[in-house]
Amino acid sequence: MASTANTAPPRAPQPPSSSRPPRNPTPNPPPDPPNANPNPNPVPDPPSTAAAASNTFAPPPEAVALSRATHLTRPEVLRLRSHRLKQLARCYRDHYWALMEELKVQYREYYWVHGVSPFRDASEPEAREPHPPDLEHPGEDPHNNNNAAAAAATGGKGVCAFVGCKTKAMALTSFCNLHILSDSKQKLYKPCSFVIKSAQAGPITCSKPILRSTVPSLCSLHSQKAQRDVSRALRKGGLSVASSNKLASKFHVIVAEYVRQIQAKRRATRDASQIKVVVKEETAS
Repeated sequence: MASTANTAPPRAPQPPSSSRPPRNPTPNPPPDPPNANPNPNPVPDPPSTAAAASNTFAPPPEAVALSRATHLTRPEVLRLRSHRLKQLARCYRDHYWALMEELKVQYREYYWVHGVSPFRDASEPEAREPHPPDLEHPGEDPHNNNNAAAAAATGGKGVCAFVGCKTKAMALTSFCNLHILSDSKQKLYKPCSFVIKSAQAGPITCSKPILRSTVPSLCSLHSQKAQRDVSRALRKGGLSVASSNKLASKFHVIVAEYVRQIQAKRRATRDASQIKVVVKEETAS
């Protein structure tokens, strides 16, 4: 028993002392490929647009419970409609900000390609020789060969086709912003309608190019002047509005004054009609 207890465990077989490998060596398994993502907590893939939309428009538990109900109380209907309205507002808000991000990218690309500098590039050719103006079309240059060559030399960004103008032309047109109204094919701009002074032939307007969607049809300078004039006129009429040196920023004051005048006219017309009815009744009696 003692000899059995003191017996040492069998040793592992030692490799042969010779440097020659065995005749049939056991092939080692190929090493595992390196892990492309060593992070033990890999980042999950973002959900798809359809999954995000389904989560956004998921019905509330109350709506699921009441989906098969034939009658709903007024508070239940209001809660369900409020939830749907909030979902729709969230969808519109996300779509709006997505469009804003896309607009930033498009604006950055436009700014990089076309630029906003009114000066000529150093790579552009020298200024063309002046030509006599065209009396039939005073705003257009009949000699556009040099402009075409300049546009080809600068990658499509030529100089303005207006006589004597050396500024860069805007994209998709041959005129700059100051002379864009000389382009008969453009549909985006209109002249400023502010009357500078009167003449025998008619009033002389500012005619500065502004966007066609601008209401009223005034440039930024004359829009501020018109607002100051309105503020001054309202102050003379007895309304406590902003100072004439500042812009009339409270448009609701003007609307309230118009409503008051309309209501006063209606009251006067109604009172006059009532007086006529009373006079006719007395005459008939």
